[in-house]
Amino acid sequence: MADIIALIVIAAIVAAAVAYMVKAKKSGAKCIGCPAGGSCGGGGKMPKKSLDGRVIGRKTMRISGMHCQHCAVAVTQALNQIDGVRAEVDPVKGRANIAFDRQIDEDILKSAVEKAGYHVTGIS
Repeated sequence: MADIIALIVIAAIVAAAVAYMVKAKKSGAKCIGCPAGGSCGGGGKMPKKSLDGRVIGRKTMRISGMHCQHCAVAVTQALNQIDGVRAEVDPVKGRANIAFDRQIDEDILKSAVEKAGYHVTGIS
Protein backbone atom coordinates (compact mmCIF):
# COMPACT_ATOMS: atom_id res chain seq x y z
CA MET A 1 0.00 0.00 0.00
CA ALA A 2 2.86 2.41 0.81
CA ASP A 3 4.32 1.78 -2.66
CA ILE A 4 1.05 2.76 -4.31
CA ILE A 5 0.85 5.98 -2.28
CA ALA A 6 4.45 6.82 -3.18
CA LEU A 7 3.72 6.24 -6.88
CA ILE A 8 0.63 8.45 -6.71
CA VAL A 9 2.64 11.25 -5.07
CA ILE A 10 5.41 10.95 -7.68
CA ALA A 11 2.85 10.93 -10.50
CA ALA A 12 1.22 14.06 -9.07
CA ILE A 13 4.58 15.85 -8.90
CA VAL A 14 5.44 14.89 -12.48
CA ALA A 15 1.98 15.94 -13.70
CA ALA A 16 2.34 19.32 -11.97
CA ALA A 17 5.77 19.86 -13.52
CA VAL A 18 4.51 18.98 -17.00
CA ALA A 19 1.49 21.27 -16.56
CA TYR A 20 3.80 24.11 -15.47
CA MET A 21 6.05 23.63 -18.51
CA VAL A 22 3.10 23.46 -20.93
CA LYS A 23 1.57 26.61 -19.42
CA ALA A 24 4.91 28.43 -19.57
CA LYS A 25 5.46 27.48 -23.21
CA LYS A 26 1.93 28.56 -24.16
CA SER A 27 2.52 31.93 -22.52
CA GLY A 28 5.68 32.42 -24.61
CA ALA A 29 8.47 31.45 -22.23
CA LYS A 30 11.64 30.53 -24.08
CA CYS A 31 13.79 29.37 -21.17
CA ILE A 32 11.74 27.57 -18.58
CA GLY A 33 13.43 27.87 -15.19
CA CYS A 34 16.00 30.49 -16.18
CA PRO A 35 16.75 33.48 -13.93
CA ALA A 36 14.78 35.77 -16.26
CA GLY A 37 11.58 33.88 -15.53
CA GLY A 38 11.43 32.55 -19.07
CA SER A 39 11.33 35.96 -20.72
CA CYS A 40 14.87 35.99 -22.03
CA GLY A 41 15.92 36.36 -25.62
CA GLY A 42 16.75 32.68 -25.68
CA GLY A 43 18.04 31.40 -28.96
CA GLY A 44 18.87 34.69 -30.61
CA LYS A 45 22.49 35.44 -31.39
CA MET A 46 24.02 38.71 -30.31
CA PRO A 47 25.72 40.76 -33.00
CA LYS A 48 29.50 40.75 -32.68
CA LYS A 49 31.00 43.92 -31.30
CA SER A 50 33.76 45.54 -33.33
CA LEU A 51 36.81 46.95 -31.63
CA ASP A 52 38.19 50.37 -32.59
CA GLY A 53 41.78 49.17 -32.87
CA ARG A 54 43.57 45.91 -33.49
CA VAL A 55 43.39 43.20 -30.85
CA ILE A 56 46.38 43.45 -28.51
CA GLY A 57 45.39 40.67 -26.14
CA ARG A 58 42.96 37.94 -25.20
CA LYS A 59 41.79 36.48 -21.92
CA THR A 60 39.58 33.58 -20.91
CA MET A 61 37.31 34.15 -17.94
CA ARG A 62 35.76 31.24 -16.07
CA ILE A 63 32.29 32.09 -14.76
CA SER A 64 29.93 30.17 -12.50
CA GLY A 65 26.19 30.61 -12.27
CA MET A 66 25.36 30.67 -15.99
CA HIS A 67 22.57 28.25 -16.90
CA CYS A 68 21.06 29.31 -20.21
CA GLN A 69 21.34 31.63 -23.20
CA HIS A 70 19.86 34.45 -21.11
CA CYS A 71 22.86 34.17 -18.80
CA ALA A 72 25.25 34.29 -21.76
CA VAL A 73 23.53 37.37 -23.18
CA ALA A 74 23.65 39.15 -19.80
CA VAL A 75 27.38 38.46 -19.37
CA THR A 76 28.16 39.35 -23.00
CA GLN A 77 26.34 42.66 -22.67
CA ALA A 78 28.05 43.45 -19.37
CA LEU A 79 31.51 42.84 -20.83
CA ASN A 80 30.82 44.47 -24.21
CA GLN A 81 29.78 47.71 -22.47
CA ILE A 82 33.42 48.18 -21.49
CA ASP A 83 35.26 50.32 -24.05
CA GLY A 84 37.90 48.30 -25.86
CA VAL A 85 36.45 44.89 -24.94
CA ARG A 86 34.74 42.30 -27.12
CA ALA A 87 33.41 39.13 -25.46
CA GLU A 88 31.94 35.85 -26.63
CA VAL A 89 30.32 33.82 -23.85
CA ASP A 90 29.64 30.07 -23.71
CA PRO A 91 27.27 29.21 -20.85
CA VAL A 92 27.74 25.46 -21.33
CA LYS A 93 31.50 25.67 -20.80
CA GLY A 94 31.09 28.46 -18.24
CA ARG A 95 33.55 30.81 -19.83
CA ALA A 96 33.94 34.04 -21.73
CA ASN A 97 36.56 34.60 -24.41
CA ILE A 98 37.56 38.23 -24.23
CA ALA A 99 39.53 40.24 -26.80
CA PHE A 100 40.71 43.78 -26.13
CA ASP A 101 42.32 46.60 -28.09
CA ARG A 102 43.79 48.41 -25.07
CA GLN A 103 44.99 47.52 -21.60
CA ILE A 104 42.03 46.55 -19.41
CA ASP A 105 42.43 45.83 -15.71
CA GLU A 106 41.12 42.37 -14.74
CA ASP A 107 39.22 43.93 -11.83
CA ILE A 108 37.12 45.94 -14.31
CA LEU A 109 36.21 42.76 -16.21
CA LYS A 110 35.44 40.88 -13.01
CA SER A 111 33.34 43.73 -11.62
CA ALA A 112 31.20 43.90 -14.78
CA VAL A 113 30.42 40.18 -14.64
CA GLU A 114 29.66 40.23 -10.93
CA LYS A 115 27.36 43.26 -11.30
CA ALA A 116 25.43 41.17 -13.84
CA GLY A 117 24.89 38.57 -11.10
CA TYR A 118 27.51 35.92 -11.86
CA HIS A 119 30.71 34.79 -10.16
CA VAL A 120 34.16 34.91 -11.77
CA THR A 121 36.17 31.84 -10.75
CA GLY A 122 39.30 32.65 -12.72
CA ILE A 123 40.93 34.69 -15.48
CA SER A 124 43.78 33.48 -17.65
